[in-house]
Amino acid sequence: MLSTFISYIITIIMILVGVAFLTLLERKVLGYIQIRKGPNKVGIMGILQPFSDAIKLFTKEHTILEFYNFFPFFIAPIFGLMVALLFWFLFPSNFLLLDMKWGAIFFLCCSSFSVYTILGAGWASNSKYASLGAYRGVAQTISYEVSFALIILSVILMVSSFNFLSIMKFQNFSYFCLSFFPLFLAWFVSCLAETNRSPFDFSEGESELVSGFNIEYMSSGFALIFLAEYANILLMSIITSIMFFGATMIGLKTLLFSLAFIWIRGSFPRFRYDKLMMLAWKSYLPLALNFMFVSIGMKILFQILF
Repeated sequence: MLSTFISYIITIIMILVGVAFLTLLERKVLGYIQIRKGPNKVGIMGILQPFSDAIKLFTKEHTILEFYNFFPFFIAPIFGLMVALLFWFLFPSNFLLLDMKWGAIFFLCCSSFSVYTILGAGWASNSKYASLGAYRGVAQTISYEVSFALIILSVILMVSSFNFLSIMKFQNFSYFCLSFFPLFLAWFVSCLAETNRSPFDFSEGESELVSGFNIEYMSSGFALIFLAEYANILLMSIITSIMFFGATMIGLKTLLFSLAFIWIRGSFPRFRYDKLMMLAWKSYLPLALNFMFVSIGMKILFQILF
């Protein structure tokens, strides 16, 4: 029991350190995409920049707002980070001894919780821009969550298990990204929407909502919101690797997918809001439903042949 607790504490520390260096990687890559230097003053090649940013944010003064709802306003960022860290119980490892037999169900349940951070933060801020960002976040989640669940269900039907470890072992001879390539593309785009990343960062929408749901946040609240966001980016990269690329070289694959999140942010402008709705309901939902039946057919065929 003690060893399990210590392993979880070490995992959480490693996640937070990974998040710190992911922000550095993002700023460096975006700098080179935009033909400029990334942070390069604090430490060697700017390697200490994330830690100086953290110290700056957590030591800044917190201004007391006049019209906000006190408890929901402060609880929403903490809740968001807790949900982001809770996801990491899913990660198949010899050190994390929790048996996640129903890991895929746990993932779907927790992924639905993340929208409550946006909704709570936007509503509690008592600001028009924050409220609009919260409404967008809720509508966005409803749109892609259905196809998101059906994509996972297609993989589960092939493996006949909800355990991510079983999904990894099933791909020892062939990756799902080959047999389910259109489904993999739909999954990755849904991951961008799940993490509120460009080109689907409608709940933030700086150009029209002036940072949206987090407009009233500052200091530690702002830091916690973005810790949760980048922790979710790392998690979705790992889940993508597990579901579609098996268990080999999982660290390298996670890094490549995290880099893809950053590259897409630097390459594509924000979509129009109605285009995501049309993409989710008219394209991805029929695609995911069709592939679910394909999975059932392939599973029956394998059982007959083998």
